[in-house]
Amino acid sequence: MWLARKAKQSANRPRQRKPGAGRKAKLRLADRLLLTRLYYRAYITQEFVGFLFGVDKGTVSRKVQELSLCMTGVFRIPENKVRIDPGDLEAVFVDATEQPVNRPTRGQRRSYSGKKKRHTVKHHVVVTRARKGPGEKQKVRIKAVSKGAKGRVRDKKVYDRSRLQVPEGVPKSGDSGYQGSHLRVPKKKPRKGQLSDEQRHANRRLAKERIVAEHGIGKMKIWRIASDRYRNPLRRHTVMMKNVAGLHNRVYG
Repeated sequence: MWLARKAKQSANRPRQRKPGAGRKAKLRLADRLLLTRLYYRAYITQEFVGFLFGVDKGTVSRKVQELSLCMTGVFRIPENKVRIDPGDLEAVFVDATEQPVNRPTRGQRRSYSGKKKRHTVKHHVVVTRARKGPGEKQKVRIKAVSKGAKGRVRDKKVYDRSRLQVPEGVPKSGDSGYQGSHLRVPKKKPRKGQLSDEQRHANRRLAKERIVAEHGIGKMKIWRIASDRYRNPLRRHTVMMKNVAGLHNRVYG
């Protein structure tokens, strides 16, 4: 993606010098990767990252943006098309996650989450479990991350907009926020009634299964850029979340 953008820029402007001319990069590729991972992991200010690497804030901003686009091309986390790999159990779990953002200058009401009592951006995350051998810990893999939505949008509406595509026959599960969708969700207690013992047991079994979605999202939020108040432009938020999902899969999946 980044290479394609650079090629398009070069095509629009006649080249005056050969490729490779001009001032050489101060940071090697390994240093740029380390800089980007540090920024994702700790989400410290770009000024402080620049101080650690001996560059200015503008250089940090450019390198993080360039490497983020490259990472998106490497990890290839989709927005709606889920692929079940041979090492995955054939079941997917969907859950929503919200992240605080700066208060917008316009449309504040649309971004305000009544649940979080803050302005947020919301995604739904699709998770699978890996097959595990004797004595192995359960591994969780992030399979898809939807486009960002305003914090006021309901979880089910985010799911409906994403048009999730899952291989035929693979069960899909979610929490009670997805009532009315095609997902397998907990049975709600009827008005002026009670759930039967069988229904309560079914809800408990489903809760034990879909807890992996919360575990996966919790591991994603170890990367502070996905959990602290997001300070960067919102147009880059979906790319960031996909990269965090890819990093999660490399480290924990």
